[in-house]
Amino acid sequence: MRVLVQRVASASVTVDGQTVAVTGRGLLLLVGFGTRDDASVLTPMAAKIRGLRIFEDERGRFQHSVDDLGGDLLAVPQFTLYGDTQRGRRPDFTGALAPALAEPLFDRFADILAVQPPGRVERGRFGAHMAVQLVNDGPVTLLLERDPS
Repeated sequence: MRVLVQRVASASVTVDGQTVAVTGRGLLLLVGFGTRDDASVLTPMAAKIRGLRIFEDERGRFQHSVDDLGGDLLAVPQFTLYGDTQRGRRPDFTGALAPALAEPLFDRFADILAVQPPGRVERGRFGAHMAVQLVNDGPVTLLLERDPS
């Protein structure tokens, strides 16, 4: 499982001209699953994300998590995180989990994130062509990876 975490001042997802998700200050999560992933990666990844201390304190040091601030989360499915560009100019996506298997994992991951308040948890639409807008805060961007154990 790979999650690209971006600290944002705000973010939104639009599908076919209709806004389907809007958040304020918090984290935008681009979420991808690889062929080896299963449900065992979901809870540890959610805990890692919620506990990341990537928000500054009054001295400008990374001391606070999204939970500490009551910030929002926006999870967006992103199979292209598993694009392999080692050969040629066209990415190879054979490392990405098939949509029929990835969609329930994505939904369960968003549900796990939503169990723990504070802050809203919004989600993009799996399989849709999405327009994702964000206002980066920092910018702060981290790539998290977790293999099934």
